[in-house]
Amino acid sequence: MTKTIIDFFENTALKYRSKIAVGDKNASFTYEQLMEKAQKVGAVIAEKGFIKRPIAILMNRTCKLPATMLGVLYSGNFYVVLDSNSTFNRQQKIVDILRPSAVIYESQFNNIVNQLNGEFVKLELEKIEPTANGYKKLNKAKNQILSTDPAFSIFTSGSTGFPKGVLITHQNVISYIDWFTTSMKISSNTVFGSQTPLHFSMSVSDLFATLAKGGTYHMIPKEYFVFPAKLIEFMNERNVNTIYWVPTALAIVAKFNLFKYTKPTSLNKVLFAGEVMPIKYLNYWRSYLPNVMYANLFGPTETTDICTYYVVNREFEDTESLPIGSPCENCCVYLINEQGEQVADGDIGELYVSGAFVAKGYYNNYKKTKESFVQNPLQSAYPELVYKTGDLARKNEYGELEYLGRKDFQIKRNGYRIELGEIQAAFAKVKGIELSVCLYDEKQQQIVLVYEGATHLKEQLKKVANQKLPAYMRPDKYIATDCFPKNANGKISKKLLKNII
Repeated sequence: MTKTIIDFFENTALKYRSKIAVGDKNASFTYEQLMEKAQKVGAVIAEKGFIKRPIAILMNRTCKLPATMLGVLYSGNFYVVLDSNSTFNRQQKIVDILRPSAVIYESQFNNIVNQLNGEFVKLELEKIEPTANGYKKLNKAKNQILSTDPAFSIFTSGSTGFPKGVLITHQNVISYIDWFTTSMKISSNTVFGSQTPLHFSMSVSDLFATLAKGGTYHMIPKEYFVFPAKLIEFMNERNVNTIYWVPTALAIVAKFNLFKYTKPTSLNKVLFAGEVMPIKYLNYWRSYLPNVMYANLFGPTETTDICTYYVVNREFEDTESLPIGSPCENCCVYLINEQGEQVADGDIGELYVSGAFVAKGYYNNYKKTKESFVQNPLQSAYPELVYKTGDLARKNEYGELEYLGRKDFQIKRNGYRIELGEIQAAFAKVKGIELSVCLYDEKQQQIVLVYEGATHLKEQLKKVANQKLPAYMRPDKYIATDCFPKNANGKISKKLLKNII
């Protein structure tokens, strides 16, 4: 019986011992090597006596990272991958919320880890050495893992300026991977070309689906998406046949008109999620690679990764929008109005999700968990939790779900979900700034910070953004104003404010 991520990984690893499991630009591990390295990390953690505790990981995106993630799971604990490219400010916020028992890190991050506040054991990856007792404890810990135990937490942006840690269980992942591998036809022949970082929910699909079926997972270097000719060369060298990217990454290929000069020779599946896919870029890919399977996957981190999907099966004009399709198996989706009622076909409602993919809630954040994970308004006979996504959708004439945008001022950009309030909070204490409001210019696809203060403060605001915010959350434009427009209630009118930008 497969009840944990380690169960399916070990089954695969024992079957495909000498096959390449994971690869990066410079190295690769076979399944046997990956299992050995994971058990080594797990034994060191197990010897510390931690059980069902958060373990933070601060490492580069190389083969060593998946091995460390699996090592934490082996030990009966759950991991959180810290973004090594993020700001120290955000890393500290996550550590404050998480209160990890340990931080595993590579030596190059020694200074960062030493500056982090908190009581945790520091485990430098290059120096850890497991003992016989550690391996003995590891075996015991592994056998005590429950399917309902947390496997990992992924931190998303929070409206109060503090990120939220979505808690995903082994059961969530097992159910999700069962659907994903079946519907997306993932097998031992799959060679994944991964674009997304491992602190991002899309990694659940490409990494764990590959490891579940005995495929090969290659981490495409981030810099290749700046030089896309190298990108295709890498894909062809590794015989990549499946990709799961954010639309921004797919758009880069189209913008450079790359397929006019070179094409991926093995590719047969193109999956995308994380933001709206512009049809003109999808049509570019389809015109050059017409025999490839294309699928639009949709869902928040709170549904493990995805809750609806659409396999492209017809032609679309450049001006049309791509549907998000229908619910995944073992997942139910409802469109609910403000009165808590299911809307009629064609009407707009907020997307609610129930089923096996729905997360436990937010780690160490009871208030936000109770607000977002609620009793199903359509079910009064027994308890049934649903997740309120905050996404607006409706059914089109084909009976497919169509995404219409966010209910609040949360946005998706480059695959990341961002609360504009968190960006705004970063500038709250800047001297000379009376007030600031963060908006998103949909037409220009830019984050805009409007503030009451002098024009010359823009450079200072940029410095603050660089210190406090990851690159994908930094404003593209700063606009100074003497006075914010108000509505009839005396509140700042974001609707009128958009006229300024």
